[in-house]
Amino acid sequence: MKTHIYPAIKITLALLVLLAIIYPAVVWAIAQLAPNHGKGAVISYHNQNYYKNIGQSFTDETYFWSRPSAVAYNAAGSGGSNKGPSNPEYLTEVKARIDTFLKENPGVSKAQVPVDLVTASGSGLDPDISVAAAKVQVARIAKARAIDVGSVQSLVDAHVQKPLWGMFGPEKINVLELNIALDQMTEK
Repeated sequence: MKTHIYPAIKITLALLVLLAIIYPAVVWAIAQLAPNHGKGAVISYHNQNYYKNIGQSFTDETYFWSRPSAVAYNAAGSGGSNKGPSNPEYLTEVKARIDTFLKENPGVSKAQVPVDLVTASGSGLDPDISVAAAKVQVARIAKARAIDVGSVQSLVDAHVQKPLWGMFGPEKINVLELNIALDQMTEK
């Protein structure tokens, strides 16, 4: 029995030191080399700080709307919905989102509503929307802010983020950055 217990205790202690002390210390040290020292990408605007990589709730007609969140944009409780596409409650929720979007965006057909504007992401905290999701909202925002549609479209085009190395992932737009730029454009 001693031949099994002592090695097991030694391995447990070694892994405890490695995984609970050394590994976190190495990750912390590497994070100190990153911008903002590993505290996340923070955007300051009007004396408030926002995290660039955590989705924010935008529902006002004068802003680009975010992707819906299954966790009410609570970063402490990141997670998606466990309701499948055949769940009646989930389908009712998505239909309500589509109906709300169509009501607030007259001139947009049901087929033009991008899926990322009516379904939550896996984390519930996706800060980005697709380029199509931004473009479909341009007319509503231009009307609500009484500005030229072309100006809003140019702003959207200027905020398109290309895929990583030109091939990993789709083009996307950070909603927070786009809405801040929209405010700055109309403040002038």
